[in-house]
Amino acid sequence: MKVLVREPIAEAGVELLRSKFDVDVMSNGELADLIGDYEGIVIRSATKLTAELIGRADRLRVIGRAGVGVDNVDVAAATRRGIVVANAPESNVVSAAEHAVGLLVALARNIPQAHSALVQGRWERSRWGGVELADKWLGVLGFGRIGQQVARRAVGLQMRVLAHDPFVSRERFRELGVERAESPEEVYAAADFVTLHLPLTEETRGSVGGEAIARMKDGVRLVNAARGELVDEEALAAALRSGKVAGAALDVFSAEPYAGPLLGLENVVVTPHLAASTAEAQDRAGVIVAEQVAAALEGGLVTNAVNIPSIRPEDLEMLGPFVPLAAKLGRLAMELAEGRADRIQLTYFGHLAEFDTRLLTVAALNGIFQGRVEHDVNYVNAPLVAADRGIEVGEERRATARDFTNLVRVAVVSNGDEIRVAGTTIGGEDRHWLVSALGFQIEIELAPLMVFFRYDDVPGVIGRVGTTFGSAGVNIANMAVSRTRQGGKALMALSIDSPAPSGLVERVRGEGFDDARFISLA
Repeated sequence: MKVLVREPIAEAGVELLRSKFDVDVMSNGELADLIGDYEGIVIRSATKLTAELIGRADRLRVIGRAGVGVDNVDVAAATRRGIVVANAPESNVVSAAEHAVGLLVALARNIPQAHSALVQGRWERSRWGGVELADKWLGVLGFGRIGQQVARRAVGLQMRVLAHDPFVSRERFRELGVERAESPEEVYAAADFVTLHLPLTEETRGSVGGEAIARMKDGVRLVNAARGELVDEEALAAALRSGKVAGAALDVFSAEPYAGPLLGLENVVVTPHLAASTAEAQDRAGVIVAEQVAAALEGGLVTNAVNIPSIRPEDLEMLGPFVPLAAKLGRLAMELAEGRADRIQLTYFGHLAEFDTRLLTVAALNGIFQGRVEHDVNYVNAPLVAADRGIEVGEERRATARDFTNLVRVAVVSNGDEIRVAGTTIGGEDRHWLVSALGFQIEIELAPLMVFFRYDDVPGVIGRVGTTFGSAGVNIANMAVSRTRQGGKALMALSIDSPAPSGLVERVRGEGFDDARFISLA
């Protein structure tokens, strides 16, 4: 088999590939004319693999991206053609963590400002005095791999560390000697320094804005080496001018290259997106991606695949319909558990128990972690995400399922509380059906937009809910109701055709229900 190394990678990675395959290292030549001759290709960020190019790759089986992102690869086109796309998402963890700590130290001691003054001939000792890090509180928002590595280093600097990430187990916080905050607001209230290591989602975009800054301590210092879009830069600039924020150190910006007002402030330290730019990270990326390409071509486990992993053809007919079901159930269970998990238990009942259900477990974890970690999650790396966060994952198979031929159950346990959901497929189209949730037996088709109410079983609730949603212009597509006993507790599940406006959410939650949850499974 032949592999094309289109852009420079570590020589160790090239040698690894050469020990197994016929390798061409070639940066010139028209790629459209070359790509059809290779089973594997290794690229960095400069090469754009479009759907048109991928369509010419008749022999291609794997694309290796020596780096974190895959924005320059049409992953959907590759997936449709059965081509594995693999990257090196962990290659920059150490580099990114070290850069964040470097920004932290530079910010505390005004190192760039003092350097600039001195090379310009000004000896300004009194002007650029700083503060010590020892015994200061560092607030870490986002406690994934990079956040944890930053915390380790901060503890070594004798800082006291408080972190918030509801998705990381309490045990992992204890292992690292870090205090666990229940909310970002708790971090804001305590931290002398705040460092961001959050994924970029619709929820986190712009989350560090005027309101969040107002909740921080006066004189707080902010570090962002994660995503520029996490910060409202105008609000930050205003806070820096007023003194509410004593200083900021930024490696990332909402638009890059950056040329905005933050560059004109003396209390700002900036670098041009350098967190992953170390020789070691670049070399590591090359070796890791070479290992991934070799695994894909040799039929091994591609641990960093970003698209759907392979499934044996003989198992596809049985397991295939349950893969998206497991992902939806995982997403639903975690939403009902409010994003907190110490243990995740997957149980498979019926004929499913005769198969290797690890793919279903990974699918459930993929659903659970979507949008909750700082990097992309896929069916292959989801178990590693769980392990990194100290979340125990269990799998059990049972030969029979009461009332169902096959059943998938997902349980999320946090701090002793357990949330369970279960589902199956129905009909020739394998529709995804929820059959139990929150301790109630209930039957409703899973939909992109779901609403769940728990309440006292009294007359008039169903009509009141219908009227409330109707008056808000939200159509209820399906409804199912279950209860423990007459006059006891009840659960109502709805699927709705359009997102609920905020006014409806607030109104419903003020109606006296025990619990009202609006959940997107899209």
